[in-house]
Amino acid sequence: MSAVLPATDDLRTFVFVARLASFTRAALQLQVPRSTVSTTIKRLETQLGARLLQRTTRSVVLTPEGQALLGRSQRLLDEFEELAFLFRGGDGHLRGRLRVDLPLGMSAGIVMAALPEFMDRHPALQVDVFSTDRRVDVIAEGFDCVVRAGSVADETLACRRLGELPLRNVVSRRYIEMHGEAESVPDLARHCLVRYQPNPSDLPVGFEYWDGRATVSVPMAHRVTVDNSAAYGAACRAGFGIAQLPQTSVAQDVRSGLLVEVMKRYLPAPMPLNLLYPHRSNIPARVRVFGDWLLDILGKSMSVA
Repeated sequence: MSAVLPATDDLRTFVFVARLASFTRAALQLQVPRSTVSTTIKRLETQLGARLLQRTTRSVVLTPEGQALLGRSQRLLDEFEELAFLFRGGDGHLRGRLRVDLPLGMSAGIVMAALPEFMDRHPALQVDVFSTDRRVDVIAEGFDCVVRAGSVADETLACRRLGELPLRNVVSRRYIEMHGEAESVPDLARHCLVRYQPNPSDLPVGFEYWDGRATVSVPMAHRVTVDNSAAYGAACRAGFGIAQLPQTSVAQDVRSGLLVEVMKRYLPAPMPLNLLYPHRSNIPARVRVFGDWLLDILGKSMSVA
C-alpha cells in the first residue's frame, strides 16, 4: 500500500506553526481560523504516523520528527513552486503570497508608490508588506525576504545587493535660525544630533563621516531618540538637530527649503542596501522576480535624486 503524500497547503501550514511556535499566530498570518490550523496539523500527523508538535499551555515545540519535516518542507514547497512556475503557459504571472519586510521609510515612499505597477504585472500574487527598521528574524517570522540598509552580519541569510544609498547631513530651517549652522567638526560641540536607534544598543551617539579611509564618529549631544526612519526624518524636520538621511528621502525638502544641507565636506559613507532571504538551493520565483523589480525601481530613484 502506497503512502499518502501530504498536501502542499498542509505542509505550508505546518511551516508557519513551527516557525512562529504558535497555532494562533500561524492562523493570523495565514488568515484562517485557528481551528483550521489545528485540524490541518492533526491531519498531517495522521498521514505521516508521527507526532510533529508538542503542545503546552504556553508554547509549541517541535518533536524530533517535526524538526526533520521542517528541514525538508520548505525545500519541497520552494521546488514545487519552481516546477509550477515552469508550466504556467509562459504568462510570467506569479501566484500565491509574498511576505516581505521593508524599512519604514522605503515602504511608505518609493516601494508603495511603485507597487501598483508590480501588482498589475502579477495579478494572481498577494503581497504582504511589513514595515519596521528593527532586525526581524526572517526564518522564524516566516518572511520570504527583507530589505535592510547597512552591513549584513547574519550568515544564515543569502544576500543580494540592491545598491547604495547616498546620505546627506540635514537640519531644519528652524533649527538653523535658533542654533546657527554647523560647518566643521569643531562646530558639532555646540549642536545636537537626532539619535536613531532601531535596535537596543548602548553604543554612544555620534556624528559619522567618511574620511577617505575609514568612518570617523564624533560624539554629540542629543535630546530626542527615535527607533524608526519615519520618526527620524520627522524629528529632524521638527528642529531637534542634525540627521543623516538618505538623499532620496530629503531631496524634495532640500529643494523646497524646509531642510538645509550642512557639513557637506563630512558626508557618511553610502549605506549598502540589501535583499536578504533564507539560504536555499533554489530561490523562489516570487523572491527572484521581486528582487529584480526592486533593483530596477531603486536604481531609477537613486539616479534622479
